[in-house]
Amino acid sequence: MGTQTNPPAKNESLKNQFLISMPAMLEPYFARTVTLICQHDDKGAMGLIINRPLNMTVGEVLEQLEIDKGETLQSDLPIYCGGPVQTGVGMILHNTCEDWESTMQISDELALTTSKDILNDIAKNEGPDKSMLVLGYAGWGAGQLDEEIAANAWLTVPATPAIIFDTPVDQRWLRSGALVGVNIHQISAQTGHA
Repeated sequence: MGTQTNPPAKNESLKNQFLISMPAMLEPYFARTVTLICQHDDKGAMGLIINRPLNMTVGEVLEQLEIDKGETLQSDLPIYCGGPVQTGVGMILHNTCEDWESTMQISDELALTTSKDILNDIAKNEGPDKSMLVLGYAGWGAGQLDEEIAANAWLTVPATPAIIFDTPVDQRWLRSGALVGVNIHQISAQTGHA
């Protein structure tokens, strides 16, 4: 018996939701991933994978951008692969709602900044309390994500900052599934709608 997921109602935004890949997902970028949906409307969707660390740190990025990393507390944090689109573009997912040059509010608790001024503040320990630097993002065309959810490629659940910032990366997929009330490993690859 498989777990059933209901596709979103027409015009219902998935912004600030986690997409949890189903065990049958074999696409390399998305297998065993949790993706935070940052934007979703009738034109498409954009999200960030939150559990694919790269072999690079915040300190290394600050050095590459010639930003004095000083005594930043976040220097050793990993950089994450946010998805397969524009993998050279960096963004900071963070928990505070400060007003940096280019910040998009995802929720009352989460924001996404794409401007360099936040990196300067992180280097001086004046940035957000919790943040994640990601390279690239995941994107879906109009209606594509809704179709994938209807085809049982993803589970959806409201996003929680605790999964993003306080959960060990190797546990984010399982713990996100637990938010839906399931052990993701026990979900059959054959799911359907009643």
